[in-house]
This record gives sequence, structure tokens and C-alpha cells, in this order.
Amino acid sequence: MRAIPKEWRTIAKAYTALGDEHRQRILLTFAPGEHLNVGRIVEVSTLSRSAVSHHLKTLRDAGVLQSEKRGKEVYFWINKAFLIEAMETVIDYIKRKA
Repeated sequence: MRAIPKEWRTIAKAYTALGDEHRQRILLTFAPGEHLNVGRIVEVSTLSRSAVSHHLKTLRDAGVLQSEKRGKEVYFWINKAFLIEAMETVIDYIKRKA
């Protein structure tokens, strides 16, 4: 089996993180340009606060979300540039190699 393409190494975690249905639902919670804290995401989720926090950490660590602490709250938003780059990397690879 071939190794992961070099250009995919920085995006592999993002695809792994997005493979989980709960994390997909969390990502779909965000409106364009919206910044949400854990509490707001929990309000529209069927998951516990600790489960949401775990999934947010996974998404942030993978580069899918960015975050910033404001006072006592941490706000998250979609890392749009990174996700577009990740998608384009795979599309370009498919166009050239598949």
C-alpha cells in the first residue's frame, strides 16, 4: 500500500475529525461567519456539555475550528481557509492521479 501523499499530511487529521457524525453536526451548527461558545452548541445538540467540549477540542486540534477565549468563555468558528485548502488538495490530487 502506498504512503499518504506528502501534501495530505497536514490535512489528514481534518478528514479523520470530520468522519464522526457528531462532529459533522457540530460543524453544521455554524452559520456563515458565526462564532459560538460551548453553551450555544450544547443548546442545539443532543450531547452533554462534556461530549460537546471533547468534539470541539478534536475539531480545533485538527484545524477545522479556530477558537479564542473571551472572558470566561471560549468561542469557536469554522477555519474556512483551512477547510477549503484541505478540499482543494484532495480534488487536485484526484484530478492529477486518479
